[in-house]
Amino acid sequence: MRKKKIAILGSTGSIGTQALEVISCHKDRFEVEVLTAKNNSELLIKQAIEFQPNSVVIVNENKYLEVHRSLSNHNIKVYSGRDSLEQIVSSDSIDVVLTALVGYSGLLPTINAIKCGKTIALANKETLVVAGEIIRGLCTKHRANIIPVDSEHSAIFQCLNGEGESSLEKIFLTASGGPFRGKNRGDLLNVTRKEALNHPNWNMGPKITIDSASLMNKGLEVIEAKWLFDVSLSDIVVVVHPQSIIHSAVQFVDGSVIAQLGIPDMKIPIQYALGYPDRVKNEFARFSFFNHPELTFEKPDLETFKNLKLSYLAIEKGGNSPCVLNAANEVVVDAFLKEKIDFLYMSDLIENCLEKITFVEKPTIEDLVSTDTETRAYLNKIIY
Repeated sequence: MRKKKIAILGSTGSIGTQALEVISCHKDRFEVEVLTAKNNSELLIKQAIEFQPNSVVIVNENKYLEVHRSLSNHNIKVYSGRDSLEQIVSSDSIDVVLTALVGYSGLLPTINAIKCGKTIALANKETLVVAGEIIRGLCTKHRANIIPVDSEHSAIFQCLNGEGESSLEKIFLTASGGPFRGKNRGDLLNVTRKEALNHPNWNMGPKITIDSASLMNKGLEVIEAKWLFDVSLSDIVVVVHPQSIIHSAVQFVDGSVIAQLGIPDMKIPIQYALGYPDRVKNEFARFSFFNHPELTFEKPDLETFKNLKLSYLAIEKGGNSPCVLNAANEVVVDAFLKEKIDFLYMSDLIENCLEKITFVEKPTIEDLVSTDTETRAYLNKIIY
C-alpha cells in the first residue's frame, strides 16, 4: 500500500502535534512531507528531525538561520516567510494538506492547496467563515475535496456518508457550553484569563479555548457547517451538550436521527480525515456507555453569550460580514489573552465592527484581505 504524503500547516500547534501522534502510530500508512510553524522554531526542529519531512517552513523569517543550521545535517529543505507557506502546498508530492493554522492565516495557503487539487483535511474553520462561497466554487472548479477535522463537522460528515443529498433535513451541532455554561452576564463581569482557559472537556490552543468560552467557536462552526454541507441557517440547530460525547447529529427527511459518539479526543477526527475513505484501526481509548449513564441537552443562552447571535447575524447579512466577524474576534481574543480588555467587552467590540466596517456585498479574495486589514486597524485604535 502506497503511503499518503501529508503536509501539516501549523505542526507545532495543538492539532498539528496530535496529527503527528496519529502519524507516528501509522507509519505504514502516512508519511510527513511538509511541516510548517509560525514562531516555534525549537519544536519545529525537533519534529523535523524525528519525522524527516522533505521540507519545512518557518514563517518568522528571523528564525530561518536557526532552523537552517539545526537541520543542515539532514536532507531537509528549509524555507521561511508567508509566501513560502502559501507556495509549499503546490508540491506534486503532497497528497493531503492538513490546515491546522489558527485563524485567518490559514485562508490563502488553503486556497492555493485547493487550486492545486489537493485533498484538504480542514482544521481551520476560519477559511470557510471568511470565504465560504469562494472556497466552494474553487473546490468544484479544481476538483479538490475537503474532509473536515473539527470534531463536530467530522461527525456530521460521517453521519452523511453514503446518504443522498436530498435526504438531509436538519443538522444538530453540539457544544459543550464551555467553562461558563449556566452563568449570566453578571457572573461574567470579572472573568479572568485563567478561568476562561479552563475548558471542562477539551485540550485546545488558547485562541480556540477562549472562543469556546464565549461561544464564538460555535458561531464560527455554524458558518462552517453552512458552507461544508450546503444547508441554510434554519437547518442548523446548536445544542448544548455538556458531556461532549455526541459530537453532532443529523436528522433525515424520514425523521431518523444518526449521531456520531466518542470520547473527546481530537486524534480520532484527525485520523479519520487523514485516512479517509478508510477507517484505520488504532489503540486510542474507547467510549463506554456505562461510564456515561447520563447525556444531557440544553438550548444555548444567546443573551449571555452574544457571539453566537452575532455569528448568525453576520452570515444572514452575508457579503464580507463573516470576514469582519472573524477578524474582529481574532483581535479581541488576543487583547483579552493579553489582559487589555474584559471578557464581555469582546462581544461589544465585535458588534461595533459589524456596524462600522465597510460592507461589500459580493467580495473577491482581494476585498476580503482589505476587510481583514480594515477591521484589525479599526479595533487596534480602539483597544490600544
